[in-house]
Amino acid sequence: MSTVEFQAKVENGVIVIPEEYQQELVEVSTVKIVVFKQSQKQDVQFDIMNELAQKPVSVPGIRSITREEMHEQ
Repeated sequence: MSTVEFQAKVENGVIVIPEEYQQELVEVSTVKIVVFKQSQKQDVQFDIMNELAQKPVSVPGIRSITREEMHEQ
């Protein structure tokens, strides 16, 4: 059994599998699910972090760096 771990949203009681894992599960007939529930406060923080990752905020006077530049330091 191989293991894949990801965070997912629950919409109307349905776990939404992220697109990058959907193809892996097309031919799988059975999966084992373990659920770690997060409080609503953590969900809001998760949503904010996702939004910032997708749409970074520019701050005047501060130069943004790429992931590669960050790891070089």
